[in-house]
Amino acid sequence: MSRRAAYLAACASLVALTIGCLVWELWLAPLRPGGSWLALKALPLLAPLRGVLRGRVYTYRWAMLLILPYFAEGVVRAWSERGAPAQLALAEAILAVSFFCAAIAYVRSRGK
Repeated sequence: MSRRAAYLAACASLVALTIGCLVWELWLAPLRPGGSWLALKALPLLAPLRGVLRGRVYTYRWAMLLILPYFAEGVVRAWSERGAPAQLALAEAILAVSFFCAAIAYVRSRGK
């Protein structure tokens, strides 16, 4: 994977995950009708967004650690829920893995 492709994949998956978490917990399948406080889980994803968009390797490195709980939540909720929430949880897990793999590829390409 080229550096540019890894950068674009990481940026797209991080932005999609952030927006997806908000939309999921506020409108599509909230835990409570009208939205839930669980939408605040999207806030930590905003912390690395600026550094990821600017291509800072250090930010990519710590963002890879930040993304792991989102993968875990996606897997657990995909396994335990049914219907739309399960599909949204699976999408969350896929986006988290996509960011993780793209970030690894980007960091490795910058190291050469």
